[in-house]
Amino acid sequence: MINIESLIQAMASDERLLSWSDTLPAQIKKVFTQNPHGDWLRWRKTLDAMIDLKTISVDFSNEVVCIGCADDITAEQQQTLRTQLKEFMPWRKGPFEIFGIRIDTEWHSEWKWNRFKDHIQPLKDRTVLDVGCGNGYYAWRMLGAGARQVIGIDPTMVFVAQNLILKRFTHDFPVYVLPLGIDDVPADLQAFDTVFSMGVIYHQRDPLNHLNKLHSLIREEGELVLETLIIESDVCEVLKPKDRYAMMRNVHAIPSVQQLINWLEESGFSNIQIVDITPTTVEEQRATDWMIFQSLENFLDPKDNSKTIEGYPAPVRAVITARK
Repeated sequence: MINIESLIQAMASDERLLSWSDTLPAQIKKVFTQNPHGDWLRWRKTLDAMIDLKTISVDFSNEVVCIGCADDITAEQQQTLRTQLKEFMPWRKGPFEIFGIRIDTEWHSEWKWNRFKDHIQPLKDRTVLDVGCGNGYYAWRMLGAGARQVIGIDPTMVFVAQNLILKRFTHDFPVYVLPLGIDDVPADLQAFDTVFSMGVIYHQRDPLNHLNKLHSLIREEGELVLETLIIESDVCEVLKPKDRYAMMRNVHAIPSVQQLINWLEESGFSNIQIVDITPTTVEEQRATDWMIFQSLENFLDPKDNSKTIEGYPAPVRAVITARK
């Protein structure tokens, strides 16, 4: 189980989140009692064996999320910690530095953050929901940008475990990664000042339903930050891969920007802004010592990198903001 006591207390003091605070403990319990992840006990054992140290040396405002300094622990402790951290691979979003140990993640997530951070509403004192948050890298960056509280949701348990490592060594910062999906969040909360949905919508069988749900979670005048794969086209168009896309399962719909705008308008969003459109490169997404499996280089046509291995257009990603 994970400790959500401080989160429940914070939610209970916000009338818009109060109803979710009543049901959230049961939701979390269900994750760990019904079909629990087979590696969870191993990860929990490793977490418990890590050095027992809370550090005040943290930095969430720079490209590398830093917790602790190398001087805080001995060389022997650092080597043990490095071995323990490797047990939680693959590390996909980052980078992180934990007590001097640099975790070079698959994604240069800081590149994406830098593309949109100056184009969104300021996060200072905002309550934020991060849908599909992974291990929480962006959630920590949101906190560094002044957010009052960040709730991240992601059903992938290794990412939940990775965030628990970061929480273990820090004091009780208001960043939470919950092992839930978007369907687990009660509809019509209208509770969040900013909602991020990055790398999620193309995994949805019904993209419009996803946007409708996000719209229902945002306060009036709040903001959606949406990041997604797109196809480059000047007309309304949707690519529906027959099986996989760049070796990814469950990619159901990759829209053109115009199609995405139409979906957003249909869901009730306004003031829609195209913040960034950038092709994904093998420099931004790649295998590392902390993610040793295949990565983008293996998912592109070796004879034509403008196409995926399946013959679809190679990945291009867009960031769009919209207001409620």
